[in-house]
Amino acid sequence: MTPGLTTAVRLTQYARGGGCACKIPPGELESMLAGFGDVGDLADAENLLVGLTTGDDAAVVRIDGNRAVVATADFFTPVVDDPYDWGRIAAANALSDVYAMGGEPLVAVNLLAWPRDVLPLDLAREVLRGGRDVAHAAGCHLGGGHSVDDSEPKYGMAVTGVADADRLLRNDAGAPGLPLTLTKPLGVGVLNSRHKATGEVFAHAVESMVMLNRDASRAALLAGVRCATDVTGFGLLGHLHKLARASGVSAVVESAAVPYLDGAREALRDGYVSGGTRRNLDWVRPSADLAVDEDEALLLADAQTSGGLLVVGELPGHPVVGELVPARPDGVTVSVR
Repeated sequence: MTPGLTTAVRLTQYARGGGCACKIPPGELESMLAGFGDVGDLADAENLLVGLTTGDDAAVVRIDGNRAVVATADFFTPVVDDPYDWGRIAAANALSDVYAMGGEPLVAVNLLAWPRDVLPLDLAREVLRGGRDVAHAAGCHLGGGHSVDDSEPKYGMAVTGVADADRLLRNDAGAPGLPLTLTKPLGVGVLNSRHKATGEVFAHAVESMVMLNRDASRAALLAGVRCATDVTGFGLLGHLHKLARASGVSAVVESAAVPYLDGAREALRDGYVSGGTRRNLDWVRPSADLAVDEDEALLLADAQTSGGLLVVGELPGHPVVGELVPARPDGVTVSVR
């Protein structure tokens, strides 16, 4: 925080949810968007390489040859009380959608909602400073944005990036026999819920959330990977379900291989589970074969904020947590053992 600026304000208390756990539940979102499809009546409709139909992390449009633009927007309510850290986390989370497509962020604009009659504008400035610092660390220009007076604080970014149109990371390009690699540990959801309830600060969770997925994305491209997604509000199970469904395969997760942040299991044990996490599990359960107990299933569905990449391929230095297998005749997309 800026020297001399002190506050006892707990930003998380001004929001019903927190971070990516405040998303509209995946089942409700899919029902709302059912039948929309991608816009197909434009003269160059074939240049929309990634649109709405597969539920991927960002939209991708071919400009010419192998040059493509990657576009995304992401914002959410406070996930931590410190405004600077919230800004950093929200920026890293928005940038992640570009990295998850195999792109490089080029320019971002801020998206800010602020209860100006309730919370000091100096706190909003700290949020914006955090976002700026992470954008600049990513080598991404930050060019203004949009703000509204709102009863609930929200912050994020709309990000435009560039990518090789013929070397994207897509969620519909998985194939049987390929391993699943996870580049960040799970557990920020339950730790953030504990933070919101108690005020306890988990510096290692903040460190995980502000870490850019840039290096993992670049490593995946160098390794020839063609399929990936990031793990955010729908949890590992939810995002893997979407990937497997889009790719026409099934996935097997080895629960013992999945890494967790220190304190995550204790936070679960003590009941700090968000409604978003429970909704994630309810959504995936009909398409899942879960040979684990309910607690383990909840951790695998934990709503992450600025989580890592789930890569269909092997990346040195990161754990392999499962594999893709042929589609099952019973329609199960995710098995956990």
